[in-house]
Amino acid sequence: MEGDFDRTWDGLPISKEKPHGTAVIVFKRTADGLLYLMLHRGHQGFDYEGEWAWGSPAGARLPEEPVEETVMRELIEETGLVLPCHLTEFGNEDWYVYWAEAPLDAIVILSEEHDRFEWLACEEAAGKCLPDFIGTQLQQVDELLSKND
Repeated sequence: MEGDFDRTWDGLPISKEKPHGTAVIVFKRTADGLLYLMLHRGHQGFDYEGEWAWGSPAGARLPEEPVEETVMRELIEETGLVLPCHLTEFGNEDWYVYWAEAPLDAIVILSEEHDRFEWLACEEAAGKCLPDFIGTQLQQVDELLSKND
């Protein structure tokens, strides 16, 4: 990892050790089914709709930071939520993917990195994700959760 890929958008160093980051797919159970938390990246403007515009809470791992601390730090920083996070098999060696269940009355407090959020059904949430593999991971988690209901 060299050049532009060794720092986060706000200038923090990224771990050269794998995994380089984590994502956590946050959901809540409603009478109408599962709803997923989607965040809109705000540091590029409210109307931004390009790569990485919408996604789950996620971020880079800092050098020497334990992976479990990365997922919790990113979840708290980006949403204000403190939730148990569960590792899935849907990531890869570079980027781990977790899931976390929020209570119905969860209060989301966004960081400066994001300017809005929505709770959406799986297909709508996945359809907002760029690049497409983020939506695919969300759909995989949804399938896993649906099997366990």
